[in-house]
Formats: sequence, structure tokens, C-alpha cells
Amino acid sequence: MNKEQAEDMLAEDVNIVKTQKREVDPLMELLDWLKYILAAVLIGLFLVVFVIQRNAVVGDSMVPTLHDNDQLLVEKVSKHFGGIDYGDIITVSTNGLKGHEEEAGPNIIKRVIGKPGDLIEISNGFVYRNGSQVNESYLPTGTYTDGRSSFLTDEDILEIKLAEDEYFVMGDNRGISKDSRSIGPIPEDKIIGEVLLRFYPFEQFGRP
Repeated sequence: MNKEQAEDMLAEDVNIVKTQKREVDPLMELLDWLKYILAAVLIGLFLVVFVIQRNAVVGDSMVPTLHDNDQLLVEKVSKHFGGIDYGDIITVSTNGLKGHEEEAGPNIIKRVIGKPGDLIEISNGFVYRNGSQVNESYLPTGTYTDGRSSFLTDEDILEIKLAEDEYFVMGDNRGISKDSRSIGPIPEDKIIGEVLLRFYPFEQFGRP
């Protein structure tokens, strides 16, 4: 075999390899894309289940802070590290709560007034926590908080000591909100997470 023949054979082998690559590359490219898509789906599922979720406001119990059909992002991590604090707006699962023993309704969105171990009192339209009046600057001036509750008493006064796994929550629209005054304290395991921001309506984008 002379040199020219050897070079021709080598060139032919190279062309065969290139052809095989052209035939394999589209399949490999498709597999690569499928891997990226699968990874994105798994990350998305992880975020929705453990980190963050969307929640829509249903009703007017949080007016004027939030309104019906406001769209919210709720983070679900801080609750596991003691991150739920006074004044935070949280979402709560209604599954098993008073009035939803057989069938859960939409998640409710309320504000944290009392944490585990607190003594909560409502008297003459004012809210007291461990003996001190709560500063509720987020409410419209002159808001009257009614202490009457089918859960506790028919009088305009409420007093309750929270257990070590209970939270006391109320809506900002105190006149119509169904909250811990009527359904009782919220067990910690019913808290879904804290409202991180409102993303719709767009003109009200931000932390409520």
C-alpha cells in the first residue's frame, strides 16, 4: 500500500466517524435537553412543596391591607425556625379547624397577634398581650375589635392563654373577619407560611 492509498483510507475513516457523529449528535442533544427539563421540573416541585407557593386572597377579611383576589407569594421555610412573629401575615390551612371538620375550605390569611404561651385579652375594643395593649398601627384609626366570640363567650370580652403550639390570629377587617375569636387558636401545624409579597395587582407589588 502506497502513501496515497493510506491517506485515502484515513480520510475515508474520518468521514465515516464524522457521519456517525452527525447521526448521534441530535439524539445526544435531545437527551441533554430532557435532563435539563427534568432538573427544572424537580427544582420547581421542591420549591412549591417546601419553599414557596402562590396564594390568592379570598374575601375581604384583611381589608384594607389585602383585598379579594390579591395574588401573594408565601414562603414556607421560616416557620420551621421560629420565624413567625407578631404582626406577620400568614396563610393557614382550614383542614380540621372549627367549621371545616369534614371538608377544608380555601386557605385563610390572617395576622399574628399571639404566639405560644401568650395571654391574649380583648376588652372594650382593644387587644392586650400579656397585660400590655398591642400597638396595631396597621389598622385604620378608630378600629374597634369586638371580643364577642361563639368560641369563648357572648360578652364583649375575650381572654385566652395560648398553649405551646398555638397562635392567635385575626383579620385586619375586624368587623367581618372570622378568626381566632370564633374558630379558636391556630395549631402550629396548620400554618402554611408567611406572606412574602403581593405580586398582583402589579401597581401594589411589594410586601404588604
